[in-house]
Amino acid sequence: MTEATIIDGKAIAARVTDKIAAQNEGYVHETGTSPCLAVVLVGEDPASAVYVRNKGRTAEKVGFKSIQHTLPIDTPESDIITLINTLNDDPAVNGILVQLPLPAHIDATRIIELIAPEKDVDGFHPINVGRLGAGDFDKALIPCTPAGSVILAKSALGDNLSGLHTVIIGRSNIVGKPAAQLFLAENCTVTIAHSRTRDIEDVVRRADIVVAAVGRPKMVKGAWIKPGATVIDVGINRIAAPEKGEGKTRLVGDVDFASAVSVAGYITPVPGGVGPMTIALLMANTLAAACRQNGVPHLIKPL
Repeated sequence: MTEATIIDGKAIAARVTDKIAAQNEGYVHETGTSPCLAVVLVGEDPASAVYVRNKGRTAEKVGFKSIQHTLPIDTPESDIITLINTLNDDPAVNGILVQLPLPAHIDATRIIELIAPEKDVDGFHPINVGRLGAGDFDKALIPCTPAGSVILAKSALGDNLSGLHTVIIGRSNIVGKPAAQLFLAENCTVTIAHSRTRDIEDVVRRADIVVAAVGRPKMVKGAWIKPGATVIDVGINRIAAPEKGEGKTRLVGDVDFASAVSVAGYITPVPGGVGPMTIALLMANTLAAACRQNGVPHLIKPL
């Protein structure tokens, strides 16, 4: 049996960042400055630190300014609020990203809602959520992981996804719900499945495109996949890997790759699939935010 074609998220993300770097040259020519992304990291979570480091490295690669505010894990919420207000008021800062998750004593919803919507490059602010739901893509800043998932699906199937049945497993505000809005905008028929979905295997088996974003390692089995379907695995789960040595771990997705790869037509790996796209689309949002704030939206070109 022929195995699925692997969707190379690293290569596709590299093409996206190359385009952003080229567009940024035009922005710098018009404004005399580079877009600036400010990232706030609270605590020393190793995974978060890696993500933030990769985001800063990519920002500098495309020609942006990158500012990182790393705060102790016991930082009072009031101090974070003061920092966000300062960044909101700084015209030199175009994008603000608060790395999640935040420590338990901090109200993440309050912090997200405090970020100026026009600088909310994660696309999590209620105003951006509402604009996305209304289809106002010219004003919305769109969540990066869902946007990257659509681009990866198009890399496999072409730009016209019209009429395809997309099943999204997971209903989070960060991935599941915005992914549904984006695939609806591509004229897909969209089903959101979740932990309470009855006969979830049968629901998933009807999908032309499966987006797995549930946060459970290897939950989606190959037997759930319709032969030839495109599988976008958003999950990033760290599990024990005793074969690599005592105490070692490895990353796996929400899809059981070993069983799904022999059924799907196209599939993203973990790592190396959706993850690089998330960072690339963060750069796209930062440039879009900078262009809108400085009156040069004509420089924003479709990716």
